[in-house]
Amino acid sequence: MNAGPAAFPDRETTAARFSSFGETDQAFVKLLMESSEQDENLIEGLHRHLDLASQTRFLNSLKLEKLGEWLGNEAHARLQMRLMEAARSSQHPAYQAFRTGLTRSGGLQRAFKA
Repeated sequence: MNAGPAAFPDRETTAARFSSFGETDQAFVKLLMESSEQDENLIEGLHRHLDLASQTRFLNSLKLEKLGEWLGNEAHARLQMRLMEAARSSQHPAYQAFRTGLTRSGGLQRAFKA
């Protein structure tokens, strides 16, 4: 038996889901968040998505803020600190926009009250 995290989805697949983030993508991410074994894949995919967003010529900060707010509202308490760590890992405006939405959601505060 394999005791390590599952190899699928990889960070590229997860980053692509964050990039498009329609209803089916949201359902996919919710499913990932259900299993603590997938936490690493989720966070690596988020880092990849934010890295790719920081390299684009046009930064869609509103979309990144909405993603941060959605994740802050939907993620389990066990993920809230890791999401905030990811948001603070760079001073690039892409990360700042994500952090703004994450902070607006109040997820980290709810996690500490739980």
